[in-house]
Amino acid sequence: EVQALESEWCATFGAQHAISVNSATSGLYAALGAAQIGPGDEVIVPPYTMSATAMAPLVYGAIPVFADIEEDTFCLDPVQVRRMIGVKTRAILAVNLFGHPARLHELRALADEKGLLLIEDNAQAPLATEFDRYAGTVGHIGVFSLNRHKHIQTGEGGICTTDDADLALRLRLIRNHGENLVDHYEFEDIANLVGFNYRLTEISAAIGRAQLAKAETIMEEREGFARRLSAAVSGLPGITPPVVREGCRHVYYAWPARYDPETVGVSREVFVKALAAEGVAFDPGYVEPLYLLPVFQRRVAIGRDGFPFNQTNRQYNKGLCPVAERMHFEEEIGFGICSYELSDELIDAIANAVHKVYEGRAELRKLEPAA
Repeated sequence: EVQALESEWCATFGAQHAISVNSATSGLYAALGAAQIGPGDEVIVPPYTMSATAMAPLVYGAIPVFADIEEDTFCLDPVQVRRMIGVKTRAILAVNLFGHPARLHELRALADEKGLLLIEDNAQAPLATEFDRYAGTVGHIGVFSLNRHKHIQTGEGGICTTDDADLALRLRLIRNHGENLVDHYEFEDIANLVGFNYRLTEISAAIGRAQLAKAETIMEEREGFARRLSAAVSGLPGITPPVVREGCRHVYYAWPARYDPETVGVSREVFVKALAAEGVAFDPGYVEPLYLLPVFQRRVAIGRDGFPFNQTNRQYNKGLCPVAERMHFEEEIGFGICSYELSDELIDAIANAVHKVYEGRAELRKLEPAA
């Protein structure tokens, strides 16, 4: 079943190699290992994503370097990525967040120009596309998630894709105690080929095959719900539905909108609490920018002596990525399209709740804390 899933994944996404793993986090760790990232190397990452993206470089003693995001799609801004590249930079780890592709072709061109590897964290965007190319296949390695709350899920699991035969073999060895096989494959450069057990189980692979067979139907349903919600709220000043960049397909792991409290006249927190009172769960922001986590603020990761942060002068002060901070603390509101069993009727009920709260904003102002 595992081999069949990997073969069918290649056929679906047009990749030369697919390597199954037991989680997307394992896939990220394997990808950084296959890229031969090591102590003191720098990997550019976004601050607005699940923490595993920024933790992956630390596993190998490398330094995460945060570049800011675009305010419309919440994905890495290539201009900011270029600004953060230094002499120690070895890779760019881009996230296709909420189901929308980052500027993958621009990032790949930048990576090629600078002699870097581009790795895609594509956990939230299977079948998303940029210029008719699947997200997860533009970079040197793509990492997909099969976690229970993703579009295609097996309870837990993941897939790495690559068109590079050497990277594919390294991924397979890192997945399964590669130290035992380096002689068999006559590897001279054995960096990072050490013992992990990241194998996907046969039963998970069987579930994955069934899910993959109906993947397009799943995506189309989620896209339909998201478009219906966007259309329903698009006329409300101060609420900007998700943006779909020209040439891209957005598959909506989440429905992230931008909220302008000045235009609406009510703080984001009060607005979201009012929606909750109507039975609608919107999140104010996504995750705090990752450089605000204790691991970066205290500069302690591997061991007790500050490694690998004692190998760098990179700083992680608040204000490092102002767009990401503004999105999380002030502007972004999100609804988990993939988190619920939805219908058109439920989407209409959600939209009606948004309108009801919006129309009652004069009353909501009374709930604002005193200045």
